[in-house]
Amino acid sequence: MKTVSLSGSLRENVGKKDAKMLRYAGKVPCVLYGGAEQVHFTTEAANFKPILFTPETYLINIEIGKNTYQTILQDIQYHPVGDHVLHADFLLVRENKPVAVQLPVKTVGTSPGVIRGGKLKVKLTKVKVKGLVNNLPDFIQLDISKLNIGQSIKVRDMKLEGVTFLDPASAVIVDVKAARGLTLAEEEEEAATETEAKE
Repeated sequence: MKTVSLSGSLRENVGKKDAKMLRYAGKVPCVLYGGAEQVHFTTEAANFKPILFTPETYLINIEIGKNTYQTILQDIQYHPVGDHVLHADFLLVRENKPVAVQLPVKTVGTSPGVIRGGKLKVKLTKVKVKGLVNNLPDFIQLDISKLNIGQSIKVRDMKLEGVTFLDPASAVIVDVKAARGLTLAEEEEEAATETEAKE
């Protein structure tokens, strides 16, 4: 997984009044879980831009005082009206302890179904996985070079050593649907071809 870094400062006071003052100052109250004790800290709101406004999922190195923690973003709260961050929870990552994250999906290859006029639809732009941090890739790669019209790749089709997929097994990640202009005869011809190939 790719890594980004941000710096934070320990909170001297923990409470709603203090949190409100911090937000007015352009800072975000945060909590780091997973260690011997929770760590309450703040970081600049601007530090979230490279983490949130991207399809990527990152490991986040947080520097607080003399300590650096390797973490993942566990939860985030937004203002109900605006899109600015109100609060963030981070989880401490350990090399020997599995973590659950959402990884982006990227397709490779050219679908025969798309060449014949079908439309490729990515139903899940991210999939939830669990594994040791050293086993987790930057993204989940899907080879669509064998997808014809009416075919799909589901969670149950995914295999990656050292990684467990947590979404429902029947969930469709990507499929190829018939375009509106495709006639019924063409669809039947496609189905017959697929049947012959299987036989």
